Amino acid sequence: MSTTENYFVLDPRGATFSDLIRLLFSSDLRNRRFIHSSEDRLEDNDPCKFRRRWIIFVSIVIQKLMILLRKPLYFFGFSLGFWFNLLYINGGFFMILPNLFKGKIIWPEETSSTFASLNGNLDGRVELDGRIERGSKRYKAMLSIMASKLSYENINFVSSVLHNHWKMDLLGFYSCWNGYQEQRSTEVLVIKDASTDPNLIVVSFRGTDPFDAYDWCTDLDLSWYGIKNVGKIHGGFMKALGLQKEGGWPKEVNVDQTQKETTQYAYYTIKSHLIEILNQNPKSKFILTGHSLGGALAVLFTGVLMMHKEEQMLDKLEGVYTFGQPRVGDEEFGKFMKDSLKKYEVNYERYVYCNDMVPRLPFDDKTLMFKHFGACRYYDSFYRGKIEEEEPNKNYFNILWAIPKIMNSVWEMIRSFIIPYWKGEEYREGWFLKCYRVLGLLIPGIPAHAPNEYVNVTLLGNLFDSHHD
Repeated sequence: MSTTENYFVLDPRGATFSDLIRLLFSSDLRNRRFIHSSEDRLEDNDPCKFRRRWIIFVSIVIQKLMILLRKPLYFFGFSLGFWFNLLYINGGFFMILPNLFKGKIIWPEETSSTFASLNGNLDGRVELDGRIERGSKRYKAMLSIMASKLSYENINFVSSVLHNHWKMDLLGFYSCWNGYQEQRSTEVLVIKDASTDPNLIVVSFRGTDPFDAYDWCTDLDLSWYGIKNVGKIHGGFMKALGLQKEGGWPKEVNVDQTQKETTQYAYYTIKSHLIEILNQNPKSKFILTGHSLGGALAVLFTGVLMMHKEEQMLDKLEGVYTFGQPRVGDEEFGKFMKDSLKKYEVNYERYVYCNDMVPRLPFDDKTLMFKHFGACRYYDSFYRGKIEEEEPNKNYFNILWAIPKIMNSVWEMIRSFIIPYWKGEEYREGWFLKCYRVLGLLIPGIPAHAPNEYVNVTLLGNLFDSHHD
């Protein structure tokens, strides 16, 4: 059993206004109702006392605001998605009124096969590039990001794309339980590509829904749990994957059959399903992938398999492909992962596009202990790639990078108009994506995080040539 021997857990629900004010002016973190820690002395050896308290303060305040505004946030996101889909299925803005007067208006249904998420509206591409050789390195990366993008959609949309465009099988669509948030929060897509030899199973973890308050709370949770000989790991990601309140990561969990549907923990559910699939077809291989939060969960899923020494499964793990993935653990966790990836011969590819903010969070500095591990496949805004130990401007908020980032956002705006003539018609960007790029003039790291950039990276990037690997 992999138990959490030490921990530092933040509970925003237990923090009052006076608690937060006292947090800023007192260096004693021990006697706080919203802080639970195995450490007796939390601040005495901390070289950045106030900075640490300030980051905790900001994290707790934002999480409390997210929880408070969860319903308006959801409603705004739903309304925005409804409007975009209404325009799409009725032929655009100028057809809405004529269709309305004729009584031919088509109203979108949130669960229909044509209702796209906001990510789907940003980038409407659903086809796999048929020019890429099946089973090649570029193909696996392209399939991974397309599956990561598809995981944001509803089950009927997913089924339609797999059946009508990809000619692949849907093996599972899961909405899994987070025992700490006490709700379903982690969605996982499992598909089979029967065109490759051996057959390739793709497990894609959904990333952060921009209008889901609890997803943001997962990302912003600065809690951590320490596991002996493994390291400290981001608490929000642990909880989302299925961390047990009593016992950490037991190899198996006993689920009450009367509550089976509401207690499908992501790690245990997906592991059990994969074992069943691989037993039915022993020649199959599988890959793990995800964008944003989904990438962190793909890495952590791999890590828990390694903690449990699931050698038969790890022998079938073809690779882990992440896109815009945040940091998952500390330096010790990174060493554990690097050693284990090498031992089990698992390919790990972490893609970072230009000024994407998310891979640069949580901070890698004296205040926080989060670090990436393994090589970074970094691409600039011309989709020129290079393999780096760490992405440039690793903590994002550096005043020296402010002007270059804004200038790059201006170029990305210009590029959005010329890219179909430069790279091909299939790269044409819609008006919604062009408008979204305006936000990049203020916060360059936000549009850079969108899945469409990572789709372009896998199609146009140069690191898939044999001499780069």
